Amino acid sequence: MGTGVPASEQTSCARGDPQASCPENGTEAVQVTDCPIPEDSQPQHEQGYSSPEDSGQLMASYEGKAKGYQVPPFGWRICLAHEFAEKRKPFNANNISLSNLMKHLGMGLRYLQWWYRKTQVEKKKPFIDLINSVPLRQIYGCPLGGIGGGTITRGWRGQFCRWQLNPGMYQHQTVIANQFTVCLRRRGQTVYQQVLSVERPSALRSWNWGLCGYFAFYHALYPRAWTVYQLPGQNVTLTCRQVTPILPHDYQDSSLPVGVFVWDVENEGDEALEVSIMFSMRNGLGGEDDAAGGLWNEPFCLERDGEIVRGLLLHHPTPPNPYTMAVAARLSADTTVTHLTAFDPDSAGQRVWQDLLLDGQLDSLAGKSLPSQKGVGIAGAVCVSGKLPPRGRHRFEFSLAWDMPRIMFGAKGQVYYRRYTRFFGPDGDAAPALSHYALSHYADWEEKISAWQSPVLEDRSLPAWYKSALFNELYFLADGGTVWLEVPEDCLPEELAGGMGQLRPLLREYGRFAYLEGQEYRMYNTYDVHFYASFALVMLWPKLELSLQYDMALATLREDLTQRRFLMSGITAPVKRRNVIPHDVGDPDDEPWLRVNAYEIHDTGDWKDLNLKFVLQVYRDYHLTGDQCFLRDMWPVCLAVMESEMKFDKDHDGLIENGGYADQTYDGWVTTGPSAYCGGLWLAAVAVMVQMAALCGAQEARNKFSSILSRGQEAYDRLLWNGRYYNYDCSSQPQSYSIMSDQCAGQWFLRASGLGEGDSEVFPTQQVVRALQTIFEFNVQAFAGGVMGAVNGMRPHGVPDTSSVQSDEVWVGVVYGLAATMIQEGLTWEGFRTAEGCYRTVWERLGLAFQTPEAYCQRRVFRSLAYMRPLSIWAMQLALQQQQHRKASGPISRRGTGPCTRPKQGPEAATAKLSPE
Repeated sequence: MGTGVPASEQTSCARGDPQASCPENGTEAVQVTDCPIPEDSQPQHEQGYSSPEDSGQLMASYEGKAKGYQVPPFGWRICLAHEFAEKRKPFNANNISLSNLMKHLGMGLRYLQWWYRKTQVEKKKPFIDLINSVPLRQIYGCPLGGIGGGTITRGWRGQFCRWQLNPGMYQHQTVIANQFTVCLRRRGQTVYQQVLSVERPSALRSWNWGLCGYFAFYHALYPRAWTVYQLPGQNVTLTCRQVTPILPHDYQDSSLPVGVFVWDVENEGDEALEVSIMFSMRNGLGGEDDAAGGLWNEPFCLERDGEIVRGLLLHHPTPPNPYTMAVAARLSADTTVTHLTAFDPDSAGQRVWQDLLLDGQLDSLAGKSLPSQKGVGIAGAVCVSGKLPPRGRHRFEFSLAWDMPRIMFGAKGQVYYRRYTRFFGPDGDAAPALSHYALSHYADWEEKISAWQSPVLEDRSLPAWYKSALFNELYFLADGGTVWLEVPEDCLPEELAGGMGQLRPLLREYGRFAYLEGQEYRMYNTYDVHFYASFALVMLWPKLELSLQYDMALATLREDLTQRRFLMSGITAPVKRRNVIPHDVGDPDDEPWLRVNAYEIHDTGDWKDLNLKFVLQVYRDYHLTGDQCFLRDMWPVCLAVMESEMKFDKDHDGLIENGGYADQTYDGWVTTGPSAYCGGLWLAAVAVMVQMAALCGAQEARNKFSSILSRGQEAYDRLLWNGRYYNYDCSSQPQSYSIMSDQCAGQWFLRASGLGEGDSEVFPTQQVVRALQTIFEFNVQAFAGGVMGAVNGMRPHGVPDTSSVQSDEVWVGVVYGLAATMIQEGLTWEGFRTAEGCYRTVWERLGLAFQTPEAYCQRRVFRSLAYMRPLSIWAMQLALQQQQHRKASGPISRRGTGPCTRPKQGPEAATAKLSPE
């Protein structure tokens, strides 16, 4: 059978018989791309991931020569044929040591009872499902969609595979009909037609699947991504650029539920070429939401300002949150846009395949499709065609938009309107306008994205991995189950909002924002974790950070005296006490904001860190925004929560004590008496209260907190400093002497807020630097060869602290915060080296791109995929900016090494033993 390509140029990727699809009219057969797996490209154990330079392991399988059209040099790049050698498992009970299992036996039994009632009786999803963790899938790429309108994740192999349209609720499934297909025609004959997917599914079997992944690669630099396909034997290179409007300081376009796919097709041959690209999309996900039928599609055409957009509307009216998806393309003078309104995505797919194969276009029948029948799927497709001269290039532009304007959370108690409805209306008919706007404005978005990212990308002092991590970790701001909602005037209570002059105008103008602790830990605005992640929000969308803070202040002043039995202790206590910062503002499967504290493991009313973290974030936000109205509004709330916190200073020495259980963000790591972490946060918060009192003219409060600070500093130093670091706590247990990687969190926030040195010094600088050096030597260099970041706890004799289920974990967000602290104190090389271990482990070794977990251990397991805390990498960027400002203002007295400059002495000291003093 002829292929139109010399046999010497044909390659095969298939292990079985090659597939071929022929036009019904007997025209020349279509080439099938097949290529044997190169012997030197077999998956290998990745030993080079820890190199300071890019290891290249992710691209080792790439056999193509094409570099793609305008693909940037920095970002996360992977060959579509890459296979990750290491396959880890989610953390579960089998990974807990016997001693720790016995400690938590009661909690385990109570959790099982609670889990059964929640899932089997109430028919709801647990806020944390320890029984059914999300399994490892090493497939995810940049998500589509702005902030708060829902997201659709397209994997690095091209599959549409993770969906968050209903707010905060995820569906992890690949919809096989959602594909791009290319058709090439020469001299009026189709010579090549290929689904641009390495999959070989059983559905749509008439289509030509099995793209050769060795000749394609994916490159991510969020909010953009590029996929480059070199078509073997065709002298054609395709570059698909994915664009999402994530635009710092933009509070309109950043909210839009849209994505754009820009295809640049390069004809590298000496013969003219006709090219068609088809974008097929299923209406729905093929699950229970679609099973009842009643879904329907229709074509549309919208012309505005001389720009014409054509496509399909996929109507999905299923309650409680109906939506319309729009697949569209821009019509230009040298392109043709056609469509197929409906086909069965579960069939062999011969009709749509042959339609495209015949002439590179679709039949474009007018009119709506019939509603889908019960149990029968429906899909549609849009195709763009154009001609390329020899050695020419052509551009095709597609958009994907979804319009779910009115939402209800799981309790179905209240209707909310998404932020973008302010600009596109709440009636559910905005999908055509969203598509047109996206295709008309994406070039402007890209200019803004480049202007924002270029200073970092062009800074030659920064390592390449950091440039990738800084921007790619931002995916979670949109894909963290995020909602951004309009705030009706009547939903703000007068009695609570009365003392906050800016609350109403700010929430009315900028809306209400919430994101999940993690895609598996389903709680909105988990505040002990937001403490770390908040740097990204306040640096890029500061009004959303202030909005979140006002919401937290409102929740603090409320109470919910409903009695709840907490799973860890078994005690019964109120859900929420007044003048205490809530753990979270609720579960999207319930009714967020109205019912806070979805977290049921501990009674967080007795946690020691939540109130302190509010005070520290308020001052940091004031420092970075300069918003004095915000500071004045928050001052009474800060006074109230600090007054509530003072009861934890049992002996009145100016230092709070932990309660002998896991009463802070490390909710599985017991802390007793004065501790490095909570004690440090306390002193930092007291120091901030001194500053705020002065700014607010509250001299009596200033004197009070100055006295507490003086006494607390003496107690903290006397009880916890051992000459090389601050002890974990003051218990009688051996782990009291553990080296905690997060012990300097208070100093971290002080320095981020312009304090912590000179007249505002709280922790002696020499001690802070010495503690950070000790952490680097032991928690970083002496752990896993120094290439996996910082372990949470390390014993003084150089082995991880295994006294709890969390002390021997690496928490990625904590590591980024630690790295920022090191940079603040002049330990720049150590900071970059520490953070690099996490990036290499997560993104290059474990295949957890765009699902960065909360934690992983040295071997075997990870925990809580797609987590909020790693957004703290933006604290590193703030530290670097502050460092540059100090350098511009004058010389720095302390040692400051560049990120790529190694210290004169190596890490051999990490093997030494520490004797606690």
